[in-house]
Amino acid sequence: MSEITNYKYYVGGKFIQSTSGNLIEIICPYDQSIIGRVQAISKEEADVAIAATKAAQKDWADTDLFKRADLLNKWADQLEIDAEEIAQMIMREVGKTWNDAVKEVTRTAEFIRYTVQEFIHTNDAAMSGANYPGGSKNKFAIIKRIPLGTVLAISPFNYPVNLSVAKLAPALIAGNAVVFKPATQGAISAVKLIESFDKVGFPADILQLITGKGSDIGDYVSEHDGIDMISFTGGATTGRHLSSFSTMKPMVLELGGKDPAIVCEDADIDKTVAEIMSGAFSYSGQRCTAIKRVLVHATVADELSEKLKTAVEKLSVGMPIDNPIIVPLINEGAADYVQGLITDTIAAGAELLVGNKREDNLIYPTLFDHVTTDMRLAWEEPFGPVLPIIRVASDAEAIEIANASEYGLQASVFSQNFSRAVAIAEKIEAGSVQINGRTERGPDHFPFLGVKNSGMGVHGISRTIESMTREKLLIINV
Repeated sequence: MSEITNYKYYVGGKFIQSTSGNLIEIICPYDQSIIGRVQAISKEEADVAIAATKAAQKDWADTDLFKRADLLNKWADQLEIDAEEIAQMIMREVGKTWNDAVKEVTRTAEFIRYTVQEFIHTNDAAMSGANYPGGSKNKFAIIKRIPLGTVLAISPFNYPVNLSVAKLAPALIAGNAVVFKPATQGAISAVKLIESFDKVGFPADILQLITGKGSDIGDYVSEHDGIDMISFTGGATTGRHLSSFSTMKPMVLELGGKDPAIVCEDADIDKTVAEIMSGAFSYSGQRCTAIKRVLVHATVADELSEKLKTAVEKLSVGMPIDNPIIVPLINEGAADYVQGLITDTIAAGAELLVGNKREDNLIYPTLFDHVTTDMRLAWEEPFGPVLPIIRVASDAEAIEIANASEYGLQASVFSQNFSRAVAIAEKIEAGSVQINGRTERGPDHFPFLGVKNSGMGVHGISRTIESMTREKLLIINV
């Protein structure tokens, strides 16, 4: 048996071991082996990391923009060089298929390059005092965007590289320093990501990687006076908790969803089925943007239900190295929760069309018809491969059910009548609505946001840069 690696955290431009002596075992979700251990740092060590960023950030912000850009572009190049090594860890640690893991790393390199160019082409704005009643033609304002200081970036398990860099790259190019706290399951992938960062030659202390359980250091670093802004992606419960102490501290929260697919009776059913299948079941539904319920007009429900059943029965199921659609869930607790929803839905009287099979963390794709709004599955986010079909009598009923959710991340509307689809989309309480397409994040430069318990603030490259900077006026008197 090969020796298990104890991965270090990153502070002061060096990988070091915590003096706490505490380690967290990271378990592979599909073979239950220990793939490594990460440091559980102390609060005192977190203090040191945060303080170091405060000292380094101003020099980094004063560094020539094109020097910052060059370093970030070199990081993108290094990620492509290290892509297979990083992808191997993504696959082992979070159970993503090999193809998807490689794609995540290459997509991340592209994200960095676009972010650099976006910031380079952001120009200061100007205003004239003469353009206001009673104003002064002798006053001019230059509106600059300056960094906030130290950004706390908290990333989720399901995209441990891409959704980490979606915070790190905008923060750094804008002149911020970063304290990076990855999800515990995903922390080794984060270490691999920062190993690539370290090879490039960035100044010490502008990025610190701290690892540990959120229950131990999460609140501590989030409330820390040395943190100037928080960017969080994760569960709604944690997001609501973070928002409770966000007074005077900018915060962007990207949380969960119960994304509906509304299917009108005039939809192209074959296209709709293809989009729903991709949206609901890729990476076993472990995506905040996954389609998590289908609201279909009763007149086409039988046809849609039968075609979805046939498609679900054909889904490939297996281990990540073989690149199936359905892979084991992230841990036993997640699988238990999804299985509990399935069992509850059967007991409540819904029609099980396919599924309800489990092997350890592997939940086979499961499809229900005749789910009603008094069932948990109509409202709770499974984060797994289970999809309910809810039959509706009208567009108005579909909209009502969609909007009754505590979430409002994304939605899809399927209709061949564009005006009808837009009319429905405009009434749905969600950050974005896809017309005749699956719910998904991206392209990465599009604004990405949720309402209600799905989030606060806006992601997307330019919007993220805006959230990590503030306006400052230079007023010139002539």
